[in-house]
Amino acid sequence: MSSIPIFRDRTDAGEKLAEVIFSDFCQMSLTTEWMIKPIVYGLPRGGLPVAVTIARRLGCPLSVVVAKKITLPDNPELALGAVTADGCIVWSRHKPRNLQVQKAIIERAREKAQSQLECLSGGKPEVIPLGKLVILVDDGIATGMTMIAALKSIKWHKPNAVWISVPVAPPELIKFLADCCDRLIVLETPQPFLSVSRFYAEFTQVETEVALACLQQQTEWL
Repeated sequence: MSSIPIFRDRTDAGEKLAEVIFSDFCQMSLTTEWMIKPIVYGLPRGGLPVAVTIARRLGCPLSVVVAKKITLPDNPELALGAVTADGCIVWSRHKPRNLQVQKAIIERAREKAQSQLECLSGGKPEVIPLGKLVILVDDGIATGMTMIAALKSIKWHKPNAVWISVPVAPPELIKFLADCCDRLIVLETPQPFLSVSRFYAEFTQVETEVALACLQQQTEWL
């Protein structure tokens, strides 16, 4: 099936998303507390090249929240759920019934999340989401599980509000996502969806060094 890319690359998607977010942020009648600069959280690694452009446009800190898909060793393509580095879990309808299996696959996915967070810790600033506006960013949403796990993790810190902001997502997930957050910003909801990558002309894997460089760029505006 052929498709015409919507975005040139993640930077292009981030620039387009940043303009919408900045416009919405400025137009909203916010309370005095909300006027404090928000915090942008990128979901690594692919979300960081998108998120860095948004953080730069808002002049605010950029951090990360790491969530990994929970899968079975013999079927890594089927997402059973997602877990964050700090242990917030989301299950799909494919959740295994066996508790021992659950424990094993959760632990494996969480170890991956913790390892990635440790690799990126040198670039992220110490931020406190309490009472702040938090903007969660990824390069796109397919199943929504990693984003919802990340959202659960952030909500533990009692932010004032959480926005989910992505360039592209399936239309059938929009209502569900909107019900989970305070504001949902999605630029495109194409159908059929199939995968996030098909809507980018360039969608190469984001290496750890590139993700870390995105975080380190914020020294330019903070």
